[in-house]
Amino acid sequence: MNTLPAQEIKRRGMAAVDDVLPLGPVHIIKNNRPQYVVLTEERYRELLEAQEEAAVARIKAALEDARSGRMTRHDSVDALLKHLDEAAGE
Repeated sequence: MNTLPAQEIKRRGMAAVDDVLPLGPVHIIKNNRPQYVVLTEERYRELLEAQEEAAVARIKAALEDARSGRMTRHDSVDALLKHLDEAAGE
């Protein structure tokens, strides 16, 4: 993990981040714990795109489940929970 103490940023400013960012995401340590992560703009956009692609894939899978009859309808949350409990007990 690429880490940088917050005190180092206070002391050196963004130059401290600039020095280690080429090595990958920078975990900023504050109070002896990772508190923040600094990414390049390019990596941040890649993560957003991956998140969007995953959401679209989940929607497509759900639609396919609906088309193929692999879905069940329930009249209430209680009915759904009962169904889930029964399925878990199988």
